Amino acid sequence: MSTPHWPKASAVDLEDWGVGSNTISGSPRASGKILSQNPDGSSECGLWSCTPGSRKVIFAADEFCHFLSGHGSYIHDHGEEIPVEAGTLVFFPAGWTGTSIITDTLTKAFMCR
Repeated sequence: MSTPHWPKASAVDLEDWGVGSNTISGSPRASGKILSQNPDGSSECGLWSCTPGSRKVIFAADEFCHFLSGHGSYIHDHGEEIPVEAGTLVFFPAGWTGTSIITDTLTKAFMCR
C-alpha cells in the first residue's frame, strides 16, 4: 500500500465540480480533487477551489482547511466573520452554517471527518 500524496499540489489538475444550488450572488463555481477517501466515506482529504461569489455553506462533517490562495470570508449565521487568505487555517465543526463570500478565487487543502 502506498501513501497518498501529490509531490507538487499546485500542479494538480482539479475536476469541475460545478455550480452549487446554494448560490446567493455571483456565479461561484467549485472544482477539486480528492487525494484520499476512506472506503466507508467517513473521512476524505484533497484540494478544493471556488471562483468569486457568495454561497450558503453548511459543514455536515468536521472540516480542517488550510487556505493556499485567494481571498474571502466566512460569516457564521450568528455574525462571527472569519477572513481567509493564503496561510489561513480554519477548523469548521460539523453543523457550522453561514455564508461564504469569495472575492478572489479561493483554493484550500482540506480534511473532513
